[in-house]
Amino acid sequence: MLATVAFVATLTLITGLIHFYLWKRLVKDTTRPGRWRRAGSLVALVLALLVPITMITTRLLGTSWLAWPGYLWLAVMFYLLVVLLVLEVPMAAAKLVLRRRTAVDAPPAAAPTPVLVGAAGSADPPATVTVDQPDHDKARRLLLARGAAIFVGLTATGITGYGVRTAMGPPQLDRVQIPLGKLPRSMDGLRIATVADIHLGPLRGREHTERIVAMINRLDADLVAVVGDLVDGSVAELGEAAAPLRDLRSRYGSFFVTGNHEYYSGVEEWVREVDRLGLRVLQNERQEIRARGGVLDLAGVNDVTAAGTGLAAPADYAAALADRDTSRPVVLLAHQPVAAREAAKFGVDLQLSGHTHGGQMAPFNLAVRLQQPVVSGLGEVDGTKVYVTNGAGFWGPPVRVGAPPQVTLVELRAP
Repeated sequence: MLATVAFVATLTLITGLIHFYLWKRLVKDTTRPGRWRRAGSLVALVLALLVPITMITTRLLGTSWLAWPGYLWLAVMFYLLVVLLVLEVPMAAAKLVLRRRTAVDAPPAAAPTPVLVGAAGSADPPATVTVDQPDHDKARRLLLARGAAIFVGLTATGITGYGVRTAMGPPQLDRVQIPLGKLPRSMDGLRIATVADIHLGPLRGREHTERIVAMINRLDADLVAVVGDLVDGSVAELGEAAAPLRDLRSRYGSFFVTGNHEYYSGVEEWVREVDRLGLRVLQNERQEIRARGGVLDLAGVNDVTAAGTGLAAPADYAAALADRDTSRPVVLLAHQPVAAREAAKFGVDLQLSGHTHGGQMAPFNLAVRLQQPVVSGLGEVDGTKVYVTNGAGFWGPPVRVGAPPQVTLVELRAP
């Protein structure tokens, strides 16, 4: 309960500050006092409340009619913020130039032009009224602000529209060959269809799962690895959407490890449900894969954010990796790439991960890099090779920019 309250408070504060900045640049700076500014201010307030309300209702209720408008606005808000921040320096320079140009263009100070007021023949002396020069500086600054706002709005909505089309489209297939020094020659070319971050939830359902399953089955892979974050909701809400997973085909089995979102969605129920659908759930354990006359260890650990006991126990690398035949290659399934820092201590040859979404919405990938050692593709952590797939779904905004949805066919190569 306290964690939920803290989440809501933090989210409201952050979105409130962002919307205040957007209001300042897109409403206050572009309008004069009056009804248009009041209308813009009201819209900014409603949108500021829309984001936390959407996050709260989808988290508590699983589905909400606010999901589409709320999450789309979250994406537009993000890109409005990014583009405005990029424009801050050139806008400041432009304002400085305008101020100097206005000072140069201003006429020299002169005595005010008198205007005679009063009836002819009046005994009263005529009054003098000063006629002010037009405020060129304010007019030019208003025009500049409006031009910038139009540019920012068109850019943010254009990027978001492109991102929606990418996110809602079919995942792209990536093929990667990864050499493993211990892999027997007879197992050269062993193929692992890898998918992560399917994120069934308020915006993606059964059709999304069916498309992914059909895509994987066309690969005719030796193994299938589903590396966490399958769902954003309970089995009661999303069991039907996940049901097509029972149709996954592979020569030596399909495997699953939990991601952090399973722990928000009832991990015990989901572990049992995924097992019922025919995927072997690797909970801090390993499976011996005998294929083509060779042997490979396939291990899996719970997500690093897990806490509790039983099916909700945290990652236990020793349970999954200790006391094994170190002459064999071992491939570890771990949802988050950061797990490699511990896995490397046990001599893991290759770790397959997801979680990052490849950053999902550039330039957010730069922030992800602060937490995860590999954001997308193949990397290395302390001698362990780490491959991170972008994931086949999305979380939050139905938007992907610079990180298309992905299913990966990993082909292991012997030296």
